[in-house]
Amino acid sequence: MRANNIAELIGNTDLLKIPSLSALSGSDIYVKCEFQNPGGSIKDRAALQIVTDAMQTGELKPGMTIVEGTAGNTGIGLALVAKAFGLNALIVMPNDQSPQKAQAISLFGAELKTVPPCPFANQDHFYHQARRIAESREDAFWANQFENLSNFRAHYLQTGPEIWRQTGGKIDILVSSAGTGGTLAGNSRYLKECNPNIEVWSVDPDGSGVYHFLQHGEYKNNGGSMTEGIGIMRLVNNFKQARIDTAINIGDADIVTIARYVRDHDGILLGSSSALNVAGALMAAIQRGPGKTIVTFACDLGERSAGKLYNPDYLAGRGLGPTFETIDQLTTRYASDEASAKAVQVNWQGMLD
Repeated sequence: MRANNIAELIGNTDLLKIPSLSALSGSDIYVKCEFQNPGGSIKDRAALQIVTDAMQTGELKPGMTIVEGTAGNTGIGLALVAKAFGLNALIVMPNDQSPQKAQAISLFGAELKTVPPCPFANQDHFYHQARRIAESREDAFWANQFENLSNFRAHYLQTGPEIWRQTGGKIDILVSSAGTGGTLAGNSRYLKECNPNIEVWSVDPDGSGVYHFLQHGEYKNNGGSMTEGIGIMRLVNNFKQARIDTAINIGDADIVTIARYVRDHDGILLGSSSALNVAGALMAAIQRGPGKTIVTFACDLGERSAGKLYNPDYLAGRGLGPTFETIDQLTTRYASDEASAKAVQVNWQGMLD
């Protein structure tokens, strides 16, 4: 491929089979290699769609500044895309995210404002601070990734069709976590339009309320998680578009076990959100039996999780070290009646305003 600017390199990522887990489960488990995007994550797709849609409508004009609140990867994507189109970017990010993300935002030339983490209801939350900054400046465009449906469109128009082509239309299960819901929504909507029998599994970490919401209609979390950028505690526009058949919750201990196993057996370095997705894909494979084709997402570069997922001191501080389940123990538990009960069947067909 020959590209005229770096934004043209976004998308068309490879689909990679995970040999060890596929052999273990008897199903083909694939990850979409979103770390291949030039900003190193799946969020490059949403960033590009948000910017190009806003430029086409005239909301975003030359010389303006893109403002966004983010846990990191969307900020990196927006910083990269802004430079590709001669724009500026100002990113507001919690100061407890990985230093690699903060560094990348600055290296791509965006202005970075880090703020203390706090609940969404607090007006000092990074989302609200970004919104206020954008509203106070005439030259600013607020990307608003949670509510802006360009996020959903990026995956409906690009990622979903890529998966359909790469699998030759032979995909049985899609597994995805949700940060804004754009990835889950866009891919599930597109793939279910291609084949309504494709199962969509939502995998949620502790600290997020999606699993509870899909069962009970309200957001309630269970503790916290090391995963960054994953988890929603409110219903946002992008998640509203999703189509979901099964909801599961997976804790940090499983994320660590899967990340180590895949690294040691396949040479694939997963970040925390990617390991969450892969753990969900493994559970889906075991719950549904052999012979399936299952696709999930390697969301970003694994080294962005080095300070947490691969840091023994950090893990010990969270009560996650030094002993973990073996993969055999994990798969036995995933096949148990208890795990079956936690794989909750739902019928979330989304909602439109």
